Amino acid sequence: MRLLLSAIDGALSPAPDPARVSWLREHEYAHRGVHGDAAVENSPAAFAEAIARGMGIECDVQKSREGRAMVFHDWELERLTGESGPVSRRDAAELETIALRGSGDCIPTLDRLLEQVAGRVPLLVEIKSKRDRNPVPLCLAVHRAIEGYQGAIAVMSFDPRVPKWFRRHSPAVTRGLVVTEEDNRGPRGRIGRHLALWHARPDFLAYDVRDLPSRFAAAQCARGLPLLTWTVRSPLLRERAARFADAPIAEGAGLA
Repeated sequence: MRLLLSAIDGALSPAPDPARVSWLREHEYAHRGVHGDAAVENSPAAFAEAIARGMGIECDVQKSREGRAMVFHDWELERLTGESGPVSRRDAAELETIALRGSGDCIPTLDRLLEQVAGRVPLLVEIKSKRDRNPVPLCLAVHRAIEGYQGAIAVMSFDPRVPKWFRRHSPAVTRGLVVTEEDNRGPRGRIGRHLALWHARPDFLAYDVRDLPSRFAAAQCARGLPLLTWTVRSPLLRERAARFADAPIAEGAGLA
């Protein structure tokens, strides 16, 4: 069965051109920017600190009401701001005025983040998605924001529909599949991961560090897919990432 799945992997999800994805292996990525006591996650201050350290940046995006990509992790505003309710019910202009809790920064658009980074460090954009929601509007919003951007950039998602959309409609964009094996490590989970791979046809994987070493991840890495790993939060997890992955997506004590 393992050999059969490996053969199907190669046929349905070919490995990317090595020259196209080599940059992914060359950096450490700050998970939602370098955040903590001095800066809140996904804020301009957190991104500025990552840039100052020469680190790549991982960020999250949600969609505003009128269809713009906003740099924000949660579906709801409560945890990270003094406001409440879904991000998707506010226009971008309003969201840009909402202060991030404990910070002088407000919620940035993806356009503003791209202006801030300006190609100085690589950027990983995680597109948030839910099984019962159509991911296309947010894919379109991200596509519009990053079209013509000259720096190293990749999109990624747990939802295989997202990399599939970019493969069809924006094939020049590097695309990744985010994977966790949590609570799904049996035969059904293994088959599900292969099905997601075949559907997404990603250029790289971003894997849950708690699942490493992983037979599935190692097999894809051996075929030529770069293997990033998240979220590296401690020296112990950093050591694991160094052994079993190409690059860490780290925060807190997991940063170099």
